[in-house]
Amino acid sequence: MLNLERALNQDRLLRALTGLNRKAFDALLPSFEQAYEASRAAAKPVRKRARGGGRKARLNNTEAKLFYILFYFKCYPTFDLAGILFDLDRSQTHEWMHELQPILETALGHELVLPERKLRSIDAFMEMFPGVERVMIDGTERPIQRPQDAEQQTQNYSGKKRRHTRKHLAAVDQTKRVLVLSKAREGKLHDKRFEAEEEIAFHIPDEIPIEVDLGFHGLQSEYTNIRIPHKKPRGGELSDEQKQENRTLSQSRVVCENAFSGIKRYRAISAIYRNHIQDFDDHLMLTAAGLWNFYLKAA
Repeated sequence: MLNLERALNQDRLLRALTGLNRKAFDALLPSFEQAYEASRAAAKPVRKRARGGGRKARLNNTEAKLFYILFYFKCYPTFDLAGILFDLDRSQTHEWMHELQPILETALGHELVLPERKLRSIDAFMEMFPGVERVMIDGTERPIQRPQDAEQQTQNYSGKKRRHTRKHLAAVDQTKRVLVLSKAREGKLHDKRFEAEEEIAFHIPDEIPIEVDLGFHGLQSEYTNIRIPHKKPRGGELSDEQKQENRTLSQSRVVCENAFSGIKRYRAISAIYRNHIQDFDDHLMLTAAGLWNFYLKAA
């Protein structure tokens, strides 16, 4: 059985198992406890026996529950493996995961670190993100199991990744914070079309530069604040100056890739998605992005 006390007392081990150091873990615990108590109060189960009866709980306090759901996100174990590590039946590990994930998401919402799902206006953007100097927009994909349905196979097959995926579009600022995260969509969807449907750039002020890659080619003709690499002309070459500008933009945009890398430290986001509950992958991604933003804030 996993030694919880040892994991909590070793910062390196805690980061390896949960993605948070002890400082960030302790900072998140009060919000998680508040969200958990609110969830229990809302459920209000009818007790059939006095408190203390029955088998003693394995996740016997809020600290253990927070550790469990963070461990699931970071290591993405099968429920059989989680059952062995936490001395639970596999059905209990499944129930705990689905009970604690929305509580963790709520706690991150209390901490104001969850990305926005949809921008409403330029004024709303300025009110929510007053310190933003520049924004990077890019898509990120996660692998999924090959769908059985032929139509879903076609829709979720990504020619870029050459596998079946689900895709998110995200906006990241200069501090690696994820500002906006779209709903999960089919992997086949092109970045430029995805952005046109989400209209992220439309709700960003003109004075804030927006950095994108060539997957958004054509966006520069719609907005004045788009910074995009020079595209090599067919049968021609880029000038030395254009190549240097592309390198400079790439060095600036690497912040976005660093943010995606930080989110994908959680194997529940980077590994092949195994769950069959509709749209649950979207909740996993939103929660993982919130955990990354919280880590930047608290660690």
